[in-house]
Amino acid sequence: MLPAQRRDLLLARLRADGRLVAKELAAELGVTEDNIRRDLREMAAAGLCQRVYGGALPVSPAVADYATRAAVASSAKQRVATAAAALIHPGSTVLIDGGTTALAVTAALPADLSATVVTHSPTVAAALVDHPTIEVYVLGGRLFKHSAVTCGAAAAEAARTVTADLFLLGVTGVHDQAGLTTGDADEAAMKRILASRAADTYVLASAEKIGAASPFTVLPLDQVSGIVTDAASDHPVLVRLREAGVVVVPA
Repeated sequence: MLPAQRRDLLLARLRADGRLVAKELAAELGVTEDNIRRDLREMAAAGLCQRVYGGALPVSPAVADYATRAAVASSAKQRVATAAAALIHPGSTVLIDGGTTALAVTAALPADLSATVVTHSPTVAAALVDHPTIEVYVLGGRLFKHSAVTCGAAAAEAARTVTADLFLLGVTGVHDQAGLTTGDADEAAMKRILASRAADTYVLASAEKIGAASPFTVLPLDQVSGIVTDAASDHPVLVRLREAGVVVVPA
């Protein structure tokens, strides 16, 4: 089998199975693991997969620019946002992450909800300007334009002064092996700090993020209270997560 044919087969297998295991593929195809790893490196360089230890996972579609992501799975994000908004109790202090799903949460909040929202997303803050009973605090810092959030030392220092009841965390990938991932190291670090400031952290994950992975780990799965998702309950990744004791909140 020619290398190009082998890579086509690997892509088809990735779409069908949701993951590639280098050792298994090498044995099945009668080639060395080095050959498979080289194929995976080339596929990852072309943006076709996300390499992980021992193989590869589907690359997350949520790594596109902000404007493009706003048009991806909009109805799914609305379902996730509605379920996430129900987690916010009157009188609570809530950290809301940046991203398009977090922005959808602002539209799902009841008009009579009285709460405090702390965010490092200017778009989330702006969306709450007209909400009559929500107090809004914005964490300043360097603007990371890809996700329209602040990050860096100033934002991290400001975040460490906050104590919240709930953090609604946005990620680009959720996988039982790779954990919770995103596409930028500084953004991942900021998300970890925000999670450390909340009593409970729930992940906002529309279906296209389940089973996908990005380069940088945000948190291990055992450090969040649950995952809010509209993915089918029998999705293999969700089945494995529930078996591992992870709470899945259906949207």
